[in-house]
Amino acid sequence: MQGMYERLCAARLLELARRFPAVAILGARQVGKTTLARKVFGGLRYLDLEDPRTAQRFRDDARLALDALPDGAILDEAQAVPELFAALRGTIDAERRRTGRFIVLGSAQPALVRGISESLGGRVAVVELDPLSACEAATGEHAAGWRALWLKGGFPDALGGDFREWWEAYLRTLLERDLPQYGVAADPLFMRRLLTMLAHQHGGLFNASALGASLGVSYHTVQRQVDVLESVFLARRLPPYFRNVGKRLTKAPKLFLRDTGLLHHLLNIGSAEDLDAHPARGASWEGFVAEDILRRERVARPGSQGCFWRTLAGAEIDLLLDRGDARVAIEIKAGRGDAPRTVRALREALPDVRAERAWIVDQAPGTELLAPRIARIGFAEASGGTP
Repeated sequence: MQGMYERLCAARLLELARRFPAVAILGARQVGKTTLARKVFGGLRYLDLEDPRTAQRFRDDARLALDALPDGAILDEAQAVPELFAALRGTIDAERRRTGRFIVLGSAQPALVRGISESLGGRVAVVELDPLSACEAATGEHAAGWRALWLKGGFPDALGGDFREWWEAYLRTLLERDLPQYGVAADPLFMRRLLTMLAHQHGGLFNASALGASLGVSYHTVQRQVDVLESVFLARRLPPYFRNVGKRLTKAPKLFLRDTGLLHHLLNIGSAEDLDAHPARGASWEGFVAEDILRRERVARPGSQGCFWRTLAGAEIDLLLDRGDARVAIEIKAGRGDAPRTVRALREALPDVRAERAWIVDQAPGTELLAPRIARIGFAEASGGTP
C-alpha cells in the first residue's frame, strides 16, 4: 500500500543528496521511509540493520562492512546498530567530496539522534518524514480524500484498511517491543493509559502535574514519558508564542497526538458518523488541520516554526506560522469560519502577534476575503487535497 503515494519531500531528498555525503530520513515506524528511500534512491543497495545477520556484520566491524559498499547504500533502522555512526564518519571523511552515498533511515529516538549529531555533524542532512498530508493522500491509484484522512490518519497502511485494527497492532508492537529495544524503561500498560488520557485532553494545555496526579505518578515521570512519545513521533507539544504586549499570556504548551487515526482509535471513534457526533470533534479537527499545515511547511520552508497564542483572558490564535520574514495567524474552525466575532477577534490580535495576515480554515468549500488581511479558506483549497 505504501508505494502508491507521491511524497512531497522526494525532490528535497534528491537535492540534499547532491550536497551532502549522507542523508538521514527520520520518522515513525511504518510511515513510509523505506518505500520512499527505495523509490528515490533506487540505484543504491538496500540493507536492513534489524536483520540479525546484517546487524551482526556491522556490530563485528562496522567500518569494514561500510568499506564493502563502495557505491553506498540505504541503511534502514540505523538505531539497531549504534556502532554505525562513528564508522560512517570515518568512511565519509575518507572520500569527503562524494555526495549521496549513504541514506540512513531510522525511527528516531534519543540514541539515534545523538549518534547523528555527535558523529555526523556537517556530514549528514536530516529530513523528517511525516504521515501523509492531504495532498499526498490524494495521489496514486488508491487516492483518499481528506475526510477519510481525518478519520483514519496519515499512516499509509492504516489509511488503506481497517485503521483501528492497524493501530491496535501498531501500539502493541511499539509499547511491548520497540520501546524496550530503544532502551526506554516504560511499562506498556502505563504508556497505554497515558496515551488514552492524552487523547481525551488532545489540543488542551499540557499539565504534567495534573496528569501525574490522575495516573498516580510524579510530574517528572509524565514529562519523561511524553518526551518518549515525542521522540517516536506520536505526540507534539506546540509551544506558546511569547511577546511582551502588556497582556498576560499562557505559557504552557498545547499537546496533540500527531495522527488523528491514533486519536480516534484511543477515543473509540470508528466511523465518520461517530466522529461527527463526538465531543472531541472540534479538537480533532484543530489537530488535523494544524498537523497538515505543519507537514507541508516542513517541506516547503524547512525553517518554519509553529506555535499558538493565548491570553489568560481567553483570546487565542490556534496556529502561528513563523516563516522567518513573515508570520501568518491561522484560526481553525470545524464549522463555518466567517462569523463576525471570529473576524473581529483576529483583527484585534494581529498587531499583538505581529502577523502580516490571517487565515480562517474551515470545512466549507471555496475562499473569500472577510476583511483586510483576513481570508476564510476551505480546507480542500488550503491543503491541495480533495474532499
